[in-house]
Amino acid sequence: MNPIIRITAVLALTLGLTAGVLAQAASTSGEVKKIDESAGKITLKHGAAKSLGMDDPMTMVYRVKDPAMLKQVKVGDKVTFEAEEAASGYTVTKIQKAK
Repeated sequence: MNPIIRITAVLALTLGLTAGVLAQAASTSGEVKKIDESAGKITLKHGAAKSLGMDDPMTMVYRVKDPAMLKQVKVGDKVTFEAEEAASGYTVTKIQKAK
């Protein structure tokens, strides 16, 4: 195999694996404590959220990017979620029931 092709293949594989690891690292595990559909907010009790700069477990109220996400979960559900920090506060961008 041509050395350039081999190096390109290894680089592509490495970048793909790194992206997958980073995506997993951005997910945080938690539990739904409260849902406020009218305000588009969810209260989550969760562990450290390193991607958000939170080193300690806590319970926080988050806005949701899409209010339809609130219909996917109920109080007491164990979830994994991703969030981002915006000027208006922290916003959940993805949420799903834990497996």
